[in-house]
Amino acid sequence: MATRVERSFRGISERLAIRYLTNLGGERVDDDTVAGEDWTATLSSEKVGIGPSLQLTEVTVVFEGDEDRLEPLVEKFAQKAMRAGG
Repeated sequence: MATRVERSFRGISERLAIRYLTNLGGERVDDDTVAGEDWTATLSSEKVGIGPSLQLTEVTVVFEGDEDRLEPLVEKFAQKAMRAGG
C-alpha cells in the first residue's frame, strides 16, 4: 500500500535536497522529482518570511511509496537537511 509523507525544511535549496535524495539511492527523473526503489520524492520551494525583514527558502518534499521504505528514507533525509539548514 502506498504511503504519502509531506515534510518541509527551511534553509536548504532544492538543488541540495535533490543531491541528498540521489545520495540516498534516488535518481533524478525531472526538475523536481527524484525516484528510488519503491519511492518517489517531489520537491517544491518558496520564500518564507522570518521576522520583519528576513526570508528563507522553505523546501517541501512529498515522499510517496512503500511505507517500509519511506520511514527510514524520510528520517535519513531529515537528518541531512536539518544539519544543512541549521
